[in-house]
Amino acid sequence: MTAATRLEALFTDLLGPLPFRIRAWDGSTAGPGNAPTVVLRRRRALRRLLWQPGELGLADAYITGDLDVEGDLAEGLGTVRRALAGRGPVRPPVRELPRLLATAARLGALGPRPAPPGGRAAVRGALHSRGRDRAVISHHYDLSNEFYALLLGPAMAYSCAYWTSGGDSLADAQTAKFDLVCRKLDLHPGSRLLDVGCGWGALARHAARHYGTRVTAVTLSRRQHAFATALVAEAGLADRVEVLLQDHRDLADGPYDAISCIEMGEHVGERHYPAFAERLRGLLRPQGRLLVQQMSRGAKTPGGGAFIETYIAPDMHMRPVGRTVDLLEGAGLEVRHVEAMREHYARTIDAWYDTLHERHADFTDLVGEPTVRLWQLYTAGSSLAFAEGRMGVDQILAVRPAGPALRYGAAP
Repeated sequence: MTAATRLEALFTDLLGPLPFRIRAWDGSTAGPGNAPTVVLRRRRALRRLLWQPGELGLADAYITGDLDVEGDLAEGLGTVRRALAGRGPVRPPVRELPRLLATAARLGALGPRPAPPGGRAAVRGALHSRGRDRAVISHHYDLSNEFYALLLGPAMAYSCAYWTSGGDSLADAQTAKFDLVCRKLDLHPGSRLLDVGCGWGALARHAARHYGTRVTAVTLSRRQHAFATALVAEAGLADRVEVLLQDHRDLADGPYDAISCIEMGEHVGERHYPAFAERLRGLLRPQGRLLVQQMSRGAKTPGGGAFIETYIAPDMHMRPVGRTVDLLEGAGLEVRHVEAMREHYARTIDAWYDTLHERHADFTDLVGEPTVRLWQLYTAGSSLAFAEGRMGVDQILAVRPAGPALRYGAAP
């Protein structure tokens, strides 16, 4: 009996009829011929799954190259996920373990637990303490400015773009997003904007250059701070944009006319979000505007997961959009407008995924093959989550009321 035939029997016991074809380390194949092909290049792939069944074991096997998917990874993930939907976690009953281990032994896959690949987050301390938050942000955003420049394009905007036509480039769509944010915030010459979680400063530069706004931009990432500061100076905007390496909890220089928070609120945490919303309200002038662009999850779907928590964004918390609206209103803000942008994010991430594929050699030279594979898995899985509606992203526009008589500003 070939390795692939034994693996087919093993996986069928766990999953039922297989939605993928298997190619084993000895070259043998088994499973449906018209399905995506999962390649187990080394016995160690199976050993990883035995030691750590589920999402994280699969991720480790893929990142190390022990396991691969022939053809397009995103298409393969989608096909397998749809076929497995509703089957529950892949964990064998205890009574089946002896037989499964015997099969693994015949395949020569038993052995000590394989070492995990590099790239896992190593954060310590109390959840959402200042030191831990700095470490979390540094883990993800300090990977390499050169890597992000290649992935994200000239704007270096690591957030959902806004696609207005089928022919838009990623750069066009990011510019359209910046304009959408600036219009909703009613920015104009001389107005004062606070950009919380500013990334590499793309929105701050856009608001200063095209809307004449004075911007205070805040980040916890040292590499983002250095890069954004240099770009501001290069653009001749240093008199209008100040980039701070600072925790948002230390800001006390309000009031601002407007505040933007573009995909930073996911890092705040559930318990800390009410205080975060109250802090933003306190930094706004009466009738000042807040624009929160934030990822959400479906009411019956979890956000994040073991892979995201381990490799991408530890401590990230997502909730249904209605819950975030409740929290903003609970802080004394009046929510004026909510715009769902889920499809826009699927398309944005697809653009990043395509760039990873097209410039694979360049990315590998910058960060190494395991990190490239990690990001291929991350972008493929994230695009699928948005396309299937398990995750969303929303722009929420809120205003700090001025008292009983509210003055309505420019329309979003």
